Amino acid sequence: MSLAPRAVLVHRTTEYEELVARHGTHGQAAFFLASRGRDIEEVAERHRRAHRALAEVTSALPPTWRQARAERSDLDRFLFAPEDVVVVVGQDGLVANVAKYLTGQPVIGIDTDPGRNPGVLVRHRPQDAAKLLAAAGGSADELTMVEAVADDTQRLVALNEIYLGAPGHQTARYRLGLDDDGGAVEAQASSGVLVGTGTGATGWLRSVWRERGDRPPLPSPTEDRLMWFVREAWPSPATGTTLVAGELAASASLTLTVESDRLIAFGDGMESDALQLTWGQSVRVGVCGQRLRLA
Repeated sequence: MSLAPRAVLVHRTTEYEELVARHGTHGQAAFFLASRGRDIEEVAERHRRAHRALAEVTSALPPTWRQARAERSDLDRFLFAPEDVVVVVGQDGLVANVAKYLTGQPVIGIDTDPGRNPGVLVRHRPQDAAKLLAAAGGSADELTMVEAVADDTQRLVALNEIYLGAPGHQTARYRLGLDDDGGAVEAQASSGVLVGTGTGATGWLRSVWRERGDRPPLPSPTEDRLMWFVREAWPSPATGTTLVAGELAASASLTLTVESDRLIAFGDGMESDALQLTWGQSVRVGVCGQRLRLA
């Protein structure tokens, strides 16, 4: 007998909840903000909207379905199952946070704060949840993802971008190589390397792209093409600045060999879940074989 689908509602702690947890009570949090010219009501109203959206989505779940909830900080410990339908209730970034833990499960993004969120990934309103759940498993956009694989088999997947560099914003030293450029390799010292997808082209990747001069067009979210940029490459007798930007087709990859005591690689801003790389190790970054199925 096949299992009924399970709806996994993914959410995150609100700013209001974090404030109250830090200051102890609503009143103390309100006093803290008021002393700095801020009104807690603005934060409290966003909290109420988020919880109303979560309640509305919960009430729309089919009665025969199983359900579970996963908070953002617990995603790396949550076990997703093949029959899950993942409903992200929150901000665009929350979809990116959960994407790396999925293996083809359909994702529905519910915007809890329309007008404040861009709505690139949380595309729907809470009142649309019942219709979307009924159609789960149907047509969906297959969004390209990026992956990094280290020579010790550590693997990292991201929806927006992967950053490789030194922790604490120190100078990263490494050798950068390209598969599709005649095997060109360059020793570099920089603020790190950013490799992103068409989905990431609406965020951090775009801000770096806008600063460059002769720049190719950014990929679309479903295109099997990545963009990469070296941030603030430093020229010296031992390091170059020739390989600082480019594209990666589906079959190409970027190789980085560590020449620092320690570098890290993390995806979609989640530095707490990073690959740890030491001197002499190498990591390859390219298009990931898996996709995010977004309604």
